[in-house]
Amino acid sequence: MNEEKTNDMTTELTAGEILRNARTMGRRKREISTIAKQLCISEEFLEALENGDYKKIPEIVYVLGFARNYAMELGLNPDEIVNKIKSELGIEPECETTITNEDLEERNRSSEYKAKLQEWFQSAVQYVRKHWLWFSIGTGIVVLAILLVLIFGGSTPESTESVATTPAQEQKVETVEEPTYNIPVRERFGKENMAKAKVIIQAIEDSYVGIENAKGVAIFGKTLVAGDVFYVPNTTGLKAKFGNAGAVDIWVNGELAPKVGANKTSKKDVSLNPESLMKKAQKKDAATANSDETATKKSTETVTKK
Repeated sequence: MNEEKTNDMTTELTAGEILRNARTMGRRKREISTIAKQLCISEEFLEALENGDYKKIPEIVYVLGFARNYAMELGLNPDEIVNKIKSELGIEPECETTITNEDLEERNRSSEYKAKLQEWFQSAVQYVRKHWLWFSIGTGIVVLAILLVLIFGGSTPESTESVATTPAQEQKVETVEEPTYNIPVRERFGKENMAKAKVIIQAIEDSYVGIENAKGVAIFGKTLVAGDVFYVPNTTGLKAKFGNAGAVDIWVNGELAPKVGANKTSKKDVSLNPESLMKKAQKKDAATANSDETATKKSTETVTKK
């Protein structure tokens, strides 16, 4: 008899009343806030279920999903609670849509995020309204600073033109004027060194040319064909190897240096220091001057004897 009365009483109660009684009555009384944290469902939605105010929950699918999870947490029959809510809302059983716990958690997180965002926006608006005078002054200062930069800090057409011509002028100053080669140039190598090269090598006939730095590391190696030009880097300690020493012209600061070797002979460890390359020419000039002076003395002595 008692079980029948209990069933009748349960039948008369709404789904929300059953949920509230299960939470607040019996041995295990629980706070709604505690259950909300465990289920990751906002307190507002759980209170709406207990009060039968289902309109506070966005969609019917979430009403049924929240109710099912809530009933399971309280130890109730979830199907019974869901069916009661359907009955209260006048929903047919086939209209139920399955919703997973992940969907419920995602929906709840989205609702909480929107609520926090709205709260933050309202706080920001209130703060601006409270300090509107300072915001107005700050905005005015920023606008004034931008105007001053545009008026006084912007570059005029004259300054733009001068800046644009500066690199060209610098390049013109740095560029070394090329010598008058003995044969037309066929191809140029080492163009990156062209602006500052003091030493230029041109092949008169085919010849291998290899260049090493002060550490003995090869920085260039190629058989130059007649007419090919190589611009030597303007660094110290460079040494060259020539497969046919007499087949190359070496120009130093626009002047032709003496040959480093005879034709059809190889030459290695040739210093590419501009002063070293021109020493032979200086010695040759000195020898010529001495011979001329000796010849003059001899002719003078001959005339005197006569």
